[in-house]
Amino acid sequence: MAAEHAAMADLKARGWQVLLHRARTRWGEIDLVALHGNCLVFVEVKARPSLLAAGEAIRPGQVSRIMNAARYLCAANPDWVYDSIRFDVCAVLPGNTIEWIPDAFRQF
Repeated sequence: MAAEHAAMADLKARGWQVLLHRARTRWGEIDLVALHGNCLVFVEVKARPSLLAAGEAIRPGQVSRIMNAARYLCAANPDWVYDSIRFDVCAVLPGNTIEWIPDAFRQF
């Protein structure tokens, strides 16, 4: 939870609009949903000892669940205005260092 709050504070400091925190759906939870310009960003937050470990923590099954949850949230929130969607990973490393993996995975 502390990692999610650190990620949210970082997004807000960058001028992003956080729309949802811990958005729960029947497919699972999305840690953060934010708007950056005209891009809707779904963020998975991982507290890990390294950036590599954070990236490796995202498994194919989790990617599918996040994408299904994102579809549901977009349908459930027709008032969201965006031109594109992406999926980021936010790694919260020791010392509360924050590293972003933008567009970490996408649906083809």
